[in-house]
Amino acid sequence: MILVSGLTPAWQQILVFDRFAAGEVNRASEAHWCASGKVLNAGIAAHHLGGPSLTLSPLGGPAFDPISREFEGMGIPHQWIRTAAPTRVCTTLIDRATATITELVENGKPIAPREMESYLAAHACAAKRASVAVVIGSLPAGTPDSCYRTLLESTPCPAVLDFRGEGLLSVLDLRPLVIKPNRNELAATLGQPLDSDDGLLAAMRSLNDRGAHWVVVTQGAGPVWLTSRTETHRLPPAHIPDLVNPIASGDAMAAAIAWAIATGRSVPEAVQLGIAAAAQNARQLLPCRLDPKALGI
Repeated sequence: MILVSGLTPAWQQILVFDRFAAGEVNRASEAHWCASGKVLNAGIAAHHLGGPSLTLSPLGGPAFDPISREFEGMGIPHQWIRTAAPTRVCTTLIDRATATITELVENGKPIAPREMESYLAAHACAAKRASVAVVIGSLPAGTPDSCYRTLLESTPCPAVLDFRGEGLLSVLDLRPLVIKPNRNELAATLGQPLDSDDGLLAAMRSLNDRGAHWVVVTQGAGPVWLTSRTETHRLPPAHIPDLVNPIASGDAMAAAIAWAIATGRSVPEAVQLGIAAAAQNARQLLPCRLDPKALGI
């Protein structure tokens, strides 16, 4: 089983405009609502790739029922920790005229101590049954970075980590299998510019030296870098001439890496599949509804 665990889900509105002008009244030609946020996106992707999975997340407020219905309709195994605070709402604005995407992100609201205790207990229980875990996303307001360490200490299986900052640095000694920041996130995490590829690779190897078995760094349409203590790979990005909505492509990639590792593929092979999954996600409007046949699975 692949466990996808995270604390900041979202109820996502996607508005499509034939042309968008800031500071003016804009009328959308399309409007869609869907489950999103990194944890839900990755959980949706893992399920669509096939095989057993479980998406674990807090959830509350008006979004609880529609997100639950959506997961049930897709047949995605899930476990929600119900919260008093409502799940955040985020909005994607797609301007077809300029092919630009704007993301409006609400931060995750604080969750109560008892709710956090229930989430941590549920994670520990599920992680014991998982072959691979994806721990993904930011923390709700007021949650200390030490929460990440608590999660990883209760995760006996290989882990794919997709978060950043001090929380990421604090768990490297636990030797996670894969960490997956993008280039800007890694620069912010280390507090230094990564303007050259040599500087980027030095920073990645420093994380390998601190305990991460593999470091994957994405950079939008640029090449994907992958390092271990003994290997370095520069992987070409996928060409996407028919870009629709790139939001959640990194989440699709994290899920695909975990899925490939669970099926016995090497990490470089898993990252190649992750690149393909991210590209497929960018070609569709709703996040992470992957087609495994189109990925050659």
